[in-house]
Amino acid sequence: MGRTPRNPRPDRAARKQSKLGRFVSTYGWRAYAIPVLVVLTILVIVDAVRPDATDTASKTSATADLAHSTDGTDVIGAPPAGDGTFASSIPSGALPDGGPFTVAGGGTWHVVPGTTGKVGQGTEREFTYTVEIEDGVDTTGFGGDESYGRMVDQTLANPKSWTNDPKVAFRRVDAGEPDFRISLTSQMTIREGCGYEIELEGSCYNPSMDRVLLNEPRWVRGAISFQGDIGSYRQYQINHEVGHAIGYAAHQPCETEGGLAPIMMQQTFGTANNDIARLDPEGVVPMNGLTCRFNPWPYPRA
Repeated sequence: MGRTPRNPRPDRAARKQSKLGRFVSTYGWRAYAIPVLVVLTILVIVDAVRPDATDTASKTSATADLAHSTDGTDVIGAPPAGDGTFASSIPSGALPDGGPFTVAGGGTWHVVPGTTGKVGQGTEREFTYTVEIEDGVDTTGFGGDESYGRMVDQTLANPKSWTNDPKVAFRRVDAGEPDFRISLTSQMTIREGCGYEIELEGSCYNPSMDRVLLNEPRWVRGAISFQGDIGSYRQYQINHEVGHAIGYAAHQPCETEGGLAPIMMQQTFGTANNDIARLDPEGVVPMNGLTCRFNPWPYPRA
């Protein structure tokens, strides 16, 4: 007796498709394109919310000697000595036209009364400072002695200033021996304290005097590179010279075309590397054509 024939097996191609298989069958090449587009969209969003490189480049990348910042006798921040190999001046460093200033003060300073609490964490160093004005300097044209003192205090207390670094703290005192004295100083006394081999009005930190010497003609008139913004220039003047006092001895160049200038760039003389390099061809600033925007803060995005 013969065997009953078996029914034929179903074709394997007719098996039930998986969810992924049905998705690919339905959408074809788009099934592969959609995940790629999702990844690209995520990358674009991440790039959009990331801080702009031209702004973050302005944050100070220099290092400070916080432990020994007020030692030594060499003037810090002055232009190089003129010995025939340096440019005598540059147009961007000229003093702008503006209000009157004191040509020659008394060569002595008086403390502006006032104190503050500790500003900043100061995990490594708390710096004390006094606010001082050279005798003979007339401050009535910019609000008086107290107005000058408030500008100093508010600048150093700003979260975009040096206390953005938790290692640093400030405290204003008006008696005793501070770490440094933030001293508004006349044109001729500045030239004695900071040097004037290159004929540009500048400021400096003179550790032998424990003084941050702020140039009063600049305080009144600012700098060409700051486009007439006197308030921003005064904040720069304070932050830059106090930077020297707390240990940032070296100057910095513009690092990103069109970005914000580092606070330790000599912005009083210009925000283009070529201008600064002409003053000191052997210095740290290269003749590379980069030009920055003015910036008064060590941490401008804080």
